[in-house]
Amino acid sequence: MQFVAKKKRTTPGVIIVSLIDVLMVVLIFMMISTTFKNQPAVALTLPDGRSAEKAGSGDAQVVITVPKSGPIYYGTQPVTAERLQALLKEKAVSGKKIPVFIRADTEAQWGTVLKATEAARAAGFTDVKAFTKPGITAQ
Repeated sequence: MQFVAKKKRTTPGVIIVSLIDVLMVVLIFMMISTTFKNQPAVALTLPDGRSAEKAGSGDAQVVITVPKSGPIYYGTQPVTAERLQALLKEKAVSGKKIPVFIRADTEAQWGTVLKATEAARAAGFTDVKAFTKPGITAQ
């Protein structure tokens, strides 16, 4: 004997709008709290420098990388010393005074660093600097 009629149960509906709101909050939180690390293409150990100065940022600079072993890098592309000089001459044609920064590993061969420096000077650049780690200042 059945005194109460069976009610047909309906499945509960999922409110998708509130889920989208929650996902947007999580997405915005992740975008704000995430930090991006700029990793160089070549791993270098820069030498210590007592009078280290920060390099200017922007497009108006040339960065030459001299790793411990391997080719010289102009920006991110590997080049020979002759090709480096040709690329630097093309860059010097613009007539602007553009600084050249040399990033050399502490264990890089001095001859390779000197080739990069001479290529920059032969191309007409007078402002040639080196990246260093800030060292201990003399007191």
